[in-house]
Amino acid sequence: MKVIGFAGYSGAGKTTLVERLIPVLKRHGQRVSVVKHAHHKFDIDHPGKDSFRHREAGAFEVVVASDRRLALMREFERPMQLGVHELLAELDAGVDWVLVEGFKHSDLPKIEILRASADGEPERPARYGEDAFVTCIATDRPRDLPRPTALPVFDLDDVEGIGEWLLRQGPRFDYKVDPHG
Repeated sequence: MKVIGFAGYSGAGKTTLVERLIPVLKRHGQRVSVVKHAHHKFDIDHPGKDSFRHREAGAFEVVVASDRRLALMREFERPMQLGVHELLAELDAGVDWVLVEGFKHSDLPKIEILRASADGEPERPARYGEDAFVTCIATDRPRDLPRPTALPVFDLDDVEGIGEWLLRQGPRFDYKVDPHG
């Protein structure tokens, strides 16, 4: 499988880019999965549903399956922050691409998403000068980067171009199991 991260500050457009990139890759016959970092007490279940009731009763894991989908919910007995490599290990090995959103400090190759503020400057400091894992930049102002770079730069709306670039660069994003794990 090939893995690419999407790094940027909240509101930069990571989710929108990932959402728009999935169908581009699928049109090229690629199976795509997503790993998304969530904050604290997110929930995908709802009060009153059987699976919610099972978790509330104390089940460590609840698997819900139908002929269309499977969901696994796991409760941690104490707060635990899983690393991106642990989450990747949970995925189906037959997937072609994994789009990873929100692990900006990871050691995965990534696209940095930059959005300029009203005065034209990035809203937050860019990471591409210090982060060797940034492979390209997607921004709403491609000609106004905070500092020069030799990295490929895409307009944030050029989803087709970003998808084509990923596919052309494919082997570069082959996932190698975490050497630290």
